[in-house]
Amino acid sequence: MDKLLIRGGRQLRGEVLISGAKNAALPELCAALLTDQPVVLHNVPRLQDVSTMLKLVRNMGVSAERDPNEQGGGTVRLNAGDLTRPEAPYELVKTMRASVLALGPLLARFGHAKVSLPGGCAIGSRPVDQHIKGLQAMGAEIVVEHGYMVARLPAGRTRLKGARILTDMVTVTGTENFLMAAALAEGETLLENAAQEPEIVDLAEMLIRMGAKIEGHGTSHIRIQGVETLHGCEHAVVADRIEAGTFLCAVAAAGGEAFLRHARGDHLDAVIDKLRDAGCEVGCEPDGIRIASKGAEQLKAQSFSTTEYPGFPTDMQAQFMALNVIAHGASMVTETIFENRFMHVNEMVRLGARIHVEGKVAMVEGVQQLSGATVMATDLRASASLVIAGLVAEGETLVDRIYHLDRGYDRMEAKLRGLGADIERVTGATA
Repeated sequence: MDKLLIRGGRQLRGEVLISGAKNAALPELCAALLTDQPVVLHNVPRLQDVSTMLKLVRNMGVSAERDPNEQGGGTVRLNAGDLTRPEAPYELVKTMRASVLALGPLLARFGHAKVSLPGGCAIGSRPVDQHIKGLQAMGAEIVVEHGYMVARLPAGRTRLKGARILTDMVTVTGTENFLMAAALAEGETLLENAAQEPEIVDLAEMLIRMGAKIEGHGTSHIRIQGVETLHGCEHAVVADRIEAGTFLCAVAAAGGEAFLRHARGDHLDAVIDKLRDAGCEVGCEPDGIRIASKGAEQLKAQSFSTTEYPGFPTDMQAQFMALNVIAHGASMVTETIFENRFMHVNEMVRLGARIHVEGKVAMVEGVQQLSGATVMATDLRASASLVIAGLVAEGETLVDRIYHLDRGYDRMEAKLRGLGADIERVTGATA
């Protein structure tokens, strides 16, 4: 099992290329299931979750070829014209929550689908009941049996029907599933309480390129006029705002200067505001974000609460906490999205952090210095936070179970080395 060995204490300087967004690439790979024509996706990140999704669609009978590009994300060419098996089996999706995104497209195009209940990070409950509720409103018959969601259209129907869908909570993957299903439904679908993330907007723009009729994406009310068929398209995946935010926090904590090429400042307003309040200089440019920081000597602790976009993202909570643990003063971090998203706290404490958790609130008291130790990653963003902590800790830090990291970051250690970090990937046998 691979690990990351980090020798802390180096500032980060230079330029890093931000990859395409995992949370846009995964639904857009599923969107290719909606048509029998070729779809070409550019800037697709090299991630474990992307590889799993490609295995999944190939298992269905989809042609999926990858053309890697060393200057950034690769190009993926898909053709679902010969799809013969509208099913997502457990053995292929047990590690990936995004597998549920196959349900809407398969049901909309073929009238039936069988999708395993998904897996993913153990950061709390992310129920699929909202997906089921919304698709049932569009006329689907869905039962959960033997660990699978089995969906079909009623006898005599050949298409889903448009509906008003009001979810009980804001759900990103739910909004994406409904967008894709509604694109081929009969009539108009109105999504209320829809997620507003940039990845939703990017998916909608791809669907529009395929011939879908969508208005209001990027707001809480999205209107879709269903069409009978969609055609192929060519689309570039939007830059990953969470990867960009992670590198911003890494430079802020370690000190130095860096330019994050392709990063979108308008997608990170809440994080950038907090970094500026913490004492960093952050400038947004047409093709990226520039940051300068003096590191721990100047950082001021920042309290924040996670919430849905455009608020402070839950996917950035752990990384910003890694900055807070070495900043001057005390801070209060409130997690409102997932109930188990403080699992990185105990590992940070092993490095010398002072953190006390009460329910949804973590109280952080900044310390002058962290001390390297062996720590264990528990989920994707926790992994990133421990890497950031290791960059500023004295001595060596060994981050175990980085398969979590590989699910969502494209060669993070190589990118950090390019900025001057002393970091290397080692195998379990040599660690």
